[in-house]
Amino acid sequence: MIKTVSFLKYLIPFTLLLFVAQHYGTAALSVNHDFFYATWGIYLFLFVSTLLIYVLLLFVDISFPDFTGFAFLGSTFVKMMAAVVFLIPLIQSERTETNLDIAAFFVPYFLFLLFETIFAVRLINNRAST
Repeated sequence: MIKTVSFLKYLIPFTLLLFVAQHYGTAALSVNHDFFYATWGIYLFLFVSTLLIYVLLLFVDISFPDFTGFAFLGSTFVKMMAAVVFLIPLIQSERTETNLDIAAFFVPYFLFLLFETIFAVRLINNRAST
């Protein structure tokens, strides 16, 4: 529980900072382009999936500490498949210009992936050093 609260102390400001930056960035671009997904929907998906992955990693680290890295790889793969499912309506839409919409999703996706990776490595290293 303590590690989850500590993780949330970093995840919430990280999410809010990126959300505000992207919200105003897309607002400036929305004059010329109507985005398929709302910024809050993208960040809700990324926030919830990141939090669920970290809670899963904490559970695996407590129960099966030797498999924490494998759990991270597997959960990251599942998150990528969930991202593809999340983007299917955009891909199947009749829109001709989807590059900005895909970038509006995958830029924060990879930033969240970097964030998850940093905390997963910390979790694995803390277990290895003790």
